[in-house]
Amino acid sequence: MDREHVKGAADKAKGAVKDTAGKITGDKKLQAEGKFDKAKGAAHQTAGDVKDAARRAKEDIENE
Repeated sequence: MDREHVKGAADKAKGAVKDTAGKITGDKKLQAEGKFDKAKGAAHQTAGDVKDAARRAKEDIENE
């Protein structure tokens, strides 16, 4: 697991807390921030997946 995956997981967790808190309190701005943080977290995780795939491809090429 690299930094992108860790950052993504943290952002998704933070976003979930904000989203839930916004729903409970009726705070639409906080809820929107939560949704944004969750999306940002998903983007970081996707970036981490791409890096992992590139790293594996490079290792496969080197091992041929």
